[in-house]
This record gives sequence, C-alpha cells and structure tokens, in this order.
Amino acid sequence: MTAQSSVAVGAAGQTPATATVPATGQATGAVLRKGRFLNPDGSRAGQHPRNVLRLFREGFGPPWPPVTAAVIRSEAPPAPLPGHVAVTFVGHSTFLLRFHNGPTLLTDPVWSDRCSPFRFAGPKRVRPPGLALDALPPLDAVLLSHNHYDHMDLATLRRLMPVRVVTGLGNGRYLARKGLPGAEELDWWQHTTLPDGTRLTYLPARHFSARTPFDAGRMLWGGFAVHTPGGGSLYFAGDTAYGSHLREIGDRVGPFDVGLLPIGAYDPRWFMEVVHTDPAEAVRMHRDLRVRTGVAMHFGTFKLTREAIDAPVLGLEAARAAAGIPPERFLVPEFGGTLMLPLGGASASAD
Repeated sequence: MTAQSSVAVGAAGQTPATATVPATGQATGAVLRKGRFLNPDGSRAGQHPRNVLRLFREGFGPPWPPVTAAVIRSEAPPAPLPGHVAVTFVGHSTFLLRFHNGPTLLTDPVWSDRCSPFRFAGPKRVRPPGLALDALPPLDAVLLSHNHYDHMDLATLRRLMPVRVVTGLGNGRYLARKGLPGAEELDWWQHTTLPDGTRLTYLPARHFSARTPFDAGRMLWGGFAVHTPGGGSLYFAGDTAYGSHLREIGDRVGPFDVGLLPIGAYDPRWFMEVVHTDPAEAVRMHRDLRVRTGVAMHFGTFKLTREAIDAPVLGLEAARAAAGIPPERFLVPEFGGTLMLPLGGASASAD
C-alpha cells in the first residue's frame, strides 16, 4: 500500500489533514509493507542485522582528531544579496538558508555534542557548530529529513520552539510523543506552502530510519525541494544512497539552482553503499538532479564511518576533476561560512 497523507500532528497525536496531496498524474508516495516503509526502488531499507554485526566486528577505524582551530561565529551571518540565497554551513547536514525576498529555513538542526541516544557515548563532534544557536535569525520553517540522531536532535529542536517543522510521515507523531507537537508530515512528492508562497516538496531518498533497534523503517526518510515564488530552487538531500530516484527528482521537480549534496560517511562501501553516497556518486547526483551549483555536506563533523576526516573532500576534488566539473560548480563550504549563491544569472560569492 502507499501512504498518501499530509498532516499536522498535535499534542495528543491528532492528525488534521492539510491540502497538500499531489495532483493526478504525479508520482505516487512511499510504500508500506508490514508497517515499514520501503525504498523508492522497492528494496528493504537499510542493512540486514547480520551485516550490522559484521560492521561492528570489523570496527570503525582510528578516531578523528579534534579540530582545534574551529571557530563558532556568534554574529548574525550576512543577509542575502538580491537574486541570491545565503547558504550558511553550520556543520554536517545543518544549513541556514535565507532567500532574498523569501523564507529563512534551517535544515536538520543539530547543535548537540553527540548524535546519539546517550549523552556519554556515541559519535561526538570533532568541531563545534559553525554558528551559535543564539545567532540564528527568525525562522520560517525547519526542514527535517528523517529521524536519525545526526539529523533529528530533540535537544536542539526544543531550543528552537516554537517553529514550524516540516518532515516525513511518522516523524511528527514521534516528535509529539516527545513533547514537540505540531510538525507537518508529508509523503514523498507531497508539498506544503509557506505564507510567502514558497513550496516545500518532500522527496524520495534511498536510506532508512530508526531511533531504536525496534522501529526501523516505521518513520519515513527523504529530502526536500524548495521553490520560491520568484523562481529560485534548491534541493536538500538529507541522507541518500545513489539510485534512479535522483534522476526522477531532477526530471520532475528540477533543475535546481542550488543542491546540498552529501559526500561523507561512505566507508566501507559493502555496507554504506545502500544508505550513503560517496564523493564520486555525489558528482553523479549533481548531474542527475540537474544542479547548477552543488554544495557539499555530511562530512567533517561526526565520525560515523571509517574514512579519514579529510577523505570526503579529497575524494570530491578528484571526482569533480574526473567529471570535468569546475570547482565553482560543486563547492566545499567553510564551517560557519556563508555562500552567496545565485538564483538567477549572478555569480556566486563566499563570505
């Protein structure tokens, strides 16, 4: 069966409908099988438990050194130039996005020291957030891709409240149970609209979801397309492995002026290839999605896999050169830095 509903989840778990069901002829939503969502290609999400055990037996390699030169910017980032979106990289998958004459958005906000269910164990930051939480401007919405701890950080969401949160099916109900009611739930290909007319579309991803060993696949995962009334467009991947869904996204709701594309947490490939892209696949994503300016993400913050801290960036540089993509077409952002990226014909710049 498919799950086609868009809801705002209240404090008691109520689910009043909102008018965001796709029009006839558009792609269908995610498929549920025995209460668990499948990937866009129909495959079971994530890895088999025996492969998880093998991964833990083999280990995650040497630890990353802490980044001692990291700076937390406490001042407000620069405002967007006319015809641009200001993209501020906080770290990992957290970006502050400010569209000129448009909305201010925050993606997968994580300011905690660990992305883990525990305060004393689990992946710990090697560099602090590039922007202080108190330096954030007023937000129009938070885009929450899925429920993994490096993307859904309850402590940060509590500090941001009240704020409009848009996410995938099942995540709003989970947040409501944790005392964070009101999140809008979308199925793949559904959209919701901000007061200024900006459209937020939830998109398929090849990944999985879990907060515990027992709820894998019960909440939906995905990315987002942002389309502003002025014609600006941006893609935020969340987490995804490479697959044919990316070309479908590019064909249906692309092209995109800007694409926030993951390049890290990919080693070993025998395990990670079904959940994360490596740098070479990120370059293919750039092509399939029809992105004008790519921005790298999901690297250099939390050690989730085996590769060295600098391997994703070095791999992207090599893959970009092999594909003949100029560096300015697929950028590596500075932590805490702001990129001014064109939504029209202007040139990109970095602050």
